[in-house]
Amino acid sequence: MKKTLALLLACTMTFGLFGCGGNNASTQSASSDEGTAAETEAPAEVETSEDSGDNILRTAASFAYPSLDVHKEYYGWYTSIYGISESLFKFDENSTVVPCLAKEAVADGILWTITLNDGVKFSDGDPLTAEMVVKNIQRVAEENGRFDIYKDFTYETPDDKTIVIDTGTDVYPTLKGDLASPEFGMIDLDDTTDFDNNPICTGPFVIKEFVPEGDVTVSKNENYWGGDVKLDGAVFYYMQEDDPKLLAMQSGEIDCYNSVSSAALEVYNAEPDKYVVESVPGTRLQFYILNENRLDDAVREAINLTVDKDAIAAYLEGTVSPAHAPYPDSTAYAKVTIPATDPAKAASVLEAAGYAKNGEGIYEKDGKPVKINIAYYAARSLDTLALLIQEQLKAVGIDSELTCEEDPDATYIATADFDLALYCMISDKCGDPLYFIDSTLADGAYYNVGGFKSDECQKMIEELRVETDSAKRAELANKIIQIAIDDNAFGYVGLFNHTTVLKPGVSGFAEKMSFDFYGIDANTTK
Repeated sequence: MKKTLALLLACTMTFGLFGCGGNNASTQSASSDEGTAAETEAPAEVETSEDSGDNILRTAASFAYPSLDVHKEYYGWYTSIYGISESLFKFDENSTVVPCLAKEAVADGILWTITLNDGVKFSDGDPLTAEMVVKNIQRVAEENGRFDIYKDFTYETPDDKTIVIDTGTDVYPTLKGDLASPEFGMIDLDDTTDFDNNPICTGPFVIKEFVPEGDVTVSKNENYWGGDVKLDGAVFYYMQEDDPKLLAMQSGEIDCYNSVSSAALEVYNAEPDKYVVESVPGTRLQFYILNENRLDDAVREAINLTVDKDAIAAYLEGTVSPAHAPYPDSTAYAKVTIPATDPAKAASVLEAAGYAKNGEGIYEKDGKPVKINIAYYAARSLDTLALLIQEQLKAVGIDSELTCEEDPDATYIATADFDLALYCMISDKCGDPLYFIDSTLADGAYYNVGGFKSDECQKMIEELRVETDSAKRAELANKIIQIAIDDNAFGYVGLFNHTTVLKPGVSGFAEKMSFDFYGIDANTTK
């Protein structure tokens, strides 16, 4: 299969130079969720860390941004990775929201009461007060359109450590998860004079040198409120390409990095005495939408019984894990049942519905062969997925043609002109299932363009919007997703792995986290 796919991919790549365009800005915006990195050259020289004797961690970053303003765009993802900023809450290895700057958040209908931890202070020594928290939340609402709902809330500060948020007429159950997002990292708004280059935050590290769209150097925050900081500092070298990272790791110029490519992963796995590799399923999902307006129940079921996500994951060589739900298996809202791949059963389903193979081995009905249109865009390995799925379907007797688009949102997502539409997006942004469900399954949802509709499902979605108990939210989510699975409305293929390589002895580089926005913290060691 690999030889066949290599040849097909070569042909597709040649076509892609003309048919898919060379600028994927629109596609990246739609599918990456953390923005598009600014283009810049890799550093000309990287200082070797091997046997340097210092306590400075050196790593590679795939993206570089023009600003460190925590509240704008997705810049807070990187101030979090650099260990500069912290939010009121954070996510643990099971995607559960846990305390950070705040120790608890209690919901009572439309009221949320948040209590700050003791002794929290900024790197300049000023305490984090409830009033400052409110100012930060309001600034996020003004500066970041993804959180403008926070403009509609009202805020009270009964004392220096308590914040009461009134969400108005509607219950807002995902508030705690929102406040764990790195965009809500706390800044000393009174004393920060340069938000783009040197925000004053609460994290275990402070900016030592920031090169916009380039390298970033941090040093230990001597006033860190959360205890001892094990590293003296860290350097994040901007390296967008995979090969320079591999060479820098092999030469000892860097100590660790994540987003490891499949080619580099093969090198590291071959030398386990030199490299430690950690890989966990992330939250970026490869999936497809099946068009119920153009495909009958039998064909949709046969497709889902044929697409072999384990074989696809194996072909992609460790960069993805097979998706058993839209979310990582570790979450409480990923407890659903997806039928196992079974091409023989797929054939039986088609034949029971009146389809029969023609002389070319393709199923047809009423003299019309089954030939589906697979729409995709050439990013996040979706071009490879399209070819693999095409080959798998052909083997069972379902023919297909491929349509590559540069901007899926302006083409097949907008027009629903597809039989099977491939897409990639972050399914879990804040440790909660609502975002993906609301985006794909709700009536009128942006990605619900394949004709899926269920009154039972919609009723439970409305319940999910207001349910505040996390266990009940997970239970509702599992029932909602199961309805979509049983309806053969979607196919959940793979979750991109969060893969990290480290030198022996290096730890605490968020190597067991599913989310992309964590890096060094007080416990990181080398």
